[in-house]
Amino acid sequence: MNERVIRKTSDNSRVGVLGTVLMAIFAVIIMGMFSACSENASGTSNGDEALKRMAVPVTVGNVIQKTVPVQIRAIGNVEAHATVSVNAQVEGELTAVYFKEGQEMKQGNLLFTIDSRFYQVKLKEAEANLARDSAKRENARKQVERYASVVGQGYVAEEQYDQVVADAAALEATVKADEAAVEKARLELSYCTIKSPIDGVTGSLGVNRGNIIKAIDKDRPLVIINQIRPIYVTFAIAERHLPEVKKYMAEGKLEVSVAIPGDERSLVRGELSFVQNKVDKETGTIQLKATFPNENKALWPGQFVNLLLTLTSDSGAIVVPSQAIQSGQRGEYVFVVKPDLTVEHRIVEVERAAAEETVIRRGVSPGEKVVTDGQLRLASGSLVKIVDAATQ
Repeated sequence: MNERVIRKTSDNSRVGVLGTVLMAIFAVIIMGMFSACSENASGTSNGDEALKRMAVPVTVGNVIQKTVPVQIRAIGNVEAHATVSVNAQVEGELTAVYFKEGQEMKQGNLLFTIDSRFYQVKLKEAEANLARDSAKRENARKQVERYASVVGQGYVAEEQYDQVVADAAALEATVKADEAAVEKARLELSYCTIKSPIDGVTGSLGVNRGNIIKAIDKDRPLVIINQIRPIYVTFAIAERHLPEVKKYMAEGKLEVSVAIPGDERSLVRGELSFVQNKVDKETGTIQLKATFPNENKALWPGQFVNLLLTLTSDSGAIVVPSQAIQSGQRGEYVFVVKPDLTVEHRIVEVERAAAEETVIRRGVSPGEKVVTDGQLRLASGSLVKIVDAATQ
């Protein structure tokens, strides 16, 4: 009797638990139905939410049509417009230096002085010799005049007259030699003062005050001066560009712009001034030279700079951001974003790169959008979500 009661009680407990579970399941189903109705009412489905979660975040750029300069990129080397090695023309003790290393000088500014006492003495000696021989010449001239008046009358032999004339001529030559010696002495004395032959910036000092310097010592110049205003930039381009350069040079001046090292956004502008008269057969390049006013001294001799030689302008060019261009087995391509936010894999024909943009010959149209970042996760037909580049 007791066992039957216990079993009956246990069965009733199981039925109660099962009922509770069934009611909970029923409640979940009812809530899901209400939730589905609510989502349908708002126009959003579970499938749409899944697609959104699958969309690849990308950044995009616009395909635009504009005027683009036709340019040649190169690496150039800055060279002084003129370089002068200053040497002494006479030997002597260096008595003074009138500048500091790296100082900008004007043509005619005083640089050095050499002890001039020796050359002053030489000048005085030459002037004394000139005065002495000039007096002798005057006496010889008078002798010629006197002998000429009596030689025809037989008072003086012809031989004596000829001798007087010869002596006078010799003295004329001696005086001319003395005059030359005086000019030479004056010139040597002037060489004791050394002035800047050009406008420029001085380099390191080769000698110091008190040194005995040699005349025209090519191995040890006193100082080297570089003219930097204006200044040159030399560069080389491939020989295939030479016909274009010659063509556009014949039409007018060609602009060359140089990016200042350390400040690539600041450009210094000049013009092409020289084309070498032959192509380097070993490298297949030709050397060119551009001249820059360099008024603010932004360019300095010896620098390597990036430059752009502008030949002409291409109006109506179709350009895309260079980041959009990808390379594949079939060539270069881009991903074009369609209005439904899916992408299309499209082969393009690249004409040339221009700064941060690339000119496209065919493959895209103005007004389209192309993916600039996130291409590695894309395939044709992929759904994308456009995000701001700053949030990447």
